[in-house]
Amino acid sequence: MAREIMDLTAEVRAGTGKGAARSARREGNVPGIIYGGGIDPVSIQMNYNALLKRLRQGRFLSSLFNLKVEGHADTHVICRAVQRDVVRDVPLHVDFMRIHDDSRINLFIHVDFINHEASPGMKRGGTLTIVRHEVELEVLASDIPDHITVDLTGKQIGDVIHIEDITLPAGAKPTVARNFAVANITASKGLVSAEAE
Repeated sequence: MAREIMDLTAEVRAGTGKGAARSARREGNVPGIIYGGGIDPVSIQMNYNALLKRLRQGRFLSSLFNLKVEGHADTHVICRAVQRDVVRDVPLHVDFMRIHDDSRINLFIHVDFINHEASPGMKRGGTLTIVRHEVELEVLASDIPDHITVDLTGKQIGDVIHIEDITLPAGAKPTVARNFAVANITASKGLVSAEAE
């Protein structure tokens, strides 16, 4: 299931450098830049509260956005970095990269686990241990999946779920060549001691 492309709004920022960035922050904005796509970088600023709200919704660094900047054509972008204040943990600067719909990009995609009740191991008191809540995949920019799904049906205690066991969305592939573990079902301490007795 492809993720919906959300709109972001920004303004062109007058001037560059630390002075202009501080001035933008004093006015309640977060300075930023748009780069890539064979076009000159554009200095921008975004409303602080609007950006903070979007950041708190999660998955900001793995979402494709339609960036609207006055005087410029709408551009598909992905956020590549958000600099934060080390003490207050608030955004100080944001970097966006222009993306063409046919570009392939590496993103961390959320992993959902379903059918817990259909797992014999979970029914016996086993615990799902998630090794990776997100998996880095190479995906097509025009078709970024919202999540990948792991079906726990039939999984027993001791079973390990590897990336190759998961059906990935069409066109997506892991960025790591090895067959790494995503989760496993382990016996709870109570179950281990009961079996030992």
